[in-house]
Amino acid sequence: MTEKKNWSPRFESGLHQAIAHFNASISFDIELIEYDLDGSQAHAQMLAHTGIISQAEGEQLVAGLEQIRQEYHQGNFQPGVDAEDVHFAVERRLTEIVGDVGKKLHTARSRNDQVGTDTRLYLRDQIQQIRSQLRKFQTALLDIADQHIETLIPGYTHLQRAQPLSLAHHLLAYYQMAKRDWERLGDVSRRVNISPLGCGALAGTTFPIDRHYTAELLGFENIYANSLDGVSDRDFAIEFLSAASLIMVHLSRLAEEVILWSSQEFGFVTLKDSCATGSSIMPQKKNPDVPELVRGKTGRVFGHLQALLVIMKGLPLAYNKDLQEDKEGLFDSVKTVKASLEAMTILLSEGLEFRTQRLAQAVTEDFSNATDVADYLAARGVPFREAYNLVGKIVKTCIAEGKLLKDLSLEEWEQFHPGFAADIYEAISPRQVVAARNSYGGTGFTQVRKALLIAREQISHNRGV
Repeated sequence: MTEKKNWSPRFESGLHQAIAHFNASISFDIELIEYDLDGSQAHAQMLAHTGIISQAEGEQLVAGLEQIRQEYHQGNFQPGVDAEDVHFAVERRLTEIVGDVGKKLHTARSRNDQVGTDTRLYLRDQIQQIRSQLRKFQTALLDIADQHIETLIPGYTHLQRAQPLSLAHHLLAYYQMAKRDWERLGDVSRRVNISPLGCGALAGTTFPIDRHYTAELLGFENIYANSLDGVSDRDFAIEFLSAASLIMVHLSRLAEEVILWSSQEFGFVTLKDSCATGSSIMPQKKNPDVPELVRGKTGRVFGHLQALLVIMKGLPLAYNKDLQEDKEGLFDSVKTVKASLEAMTILLSEGLEFRTQRLAQAVTEDFSNATDVADYLAARGVPFREAYNLVGKIVKTCIAEGKLLKDLSLEEWEQFHPGFAADIYEAISPRQVVAARNSYGGTGFTQVRKALLIAREQISHNRGV
């Protein structure tokens, strides 16, 4: 069984039905319809502007395309597999609306430059939406950080207790990651915002088109200088997927910490009912599904990046049907990143509560103030490496005796080294340990307050690009 052919009389019959379904992209590239209509309207205006078609014909085409937009919004334009793709579906419906003049729309244009234009318009729009979501995510981080400047939390390296931190400082680390994500997407957007429209199938066109005119109508900042490159380039999509993968890396790292923090072993946060689920068999359970799903969905975006790299690595110039495979992964990555950002923003804003008493207790249960003992001696003229080795011996002694550093008597301190005095207890108190780290970018409360002010200013002025 064969489908009706969409091609020239060069073909005597249509595609086999199974092949038609295999070949069709309408099931997913309908996502591009708004952008296809925008691009087609600009192309029609350019054809009229250059005299390739009449002004009246150009106006007919633009009006007909706008009618299709309204039909789609009303749910009355729902093309099936017989249309093959969104571009042919639009052209076919346009011809039904305006008659033979609809057949002039494709003058001086190929589906190769058409799909490239649509994809760039789509991605340009989605990048701006994701950047807006990143700002909301950053704001949620800052709102929590503002409340917890002087809340202490154990800091870890190798997942071992290292040094105590301001909780706000910990959260600001994720703010900085998101800031880089926001900046990175802005940089990617500049390379997305280049028009391939007018490159034709691969070699340009014999018609006197004005590519700069369509680029201006569509808000592109530049046009491709080489027609072969214009129709076959997917660097911009790979760059976006790379940036999207890094966003997911950062969300997943935070998700992992929330999962750990909400466990009974850590007990640093309580998940609120609005952002947690229960067990079907264990009534006591409260599961961190939101961060677990974000952690899991990260692999999808990684996979789409790898898939597109593999698609592109062996393609000769110019367009090849393989490039149809760029869209589903791109669309899914956009949706995954947007959904994950929204979920994590809600989780931060509404879904968890830090257990400040537990955190205050946690920073007193270990030897994470050992470095400060070494710094204490170094500030009194003891070479740091000598102080470091001595503190190692002190910690070893404490462990053997079941003590912490704070439990040592002043006499015991003095037996280890005559440089110790009564102020050692203040120097190794968790709050002082944090406050003392006042170097630029450090966890000291003064530095954290400055960092919060700078972050708020960056967001309010959209700085950082």
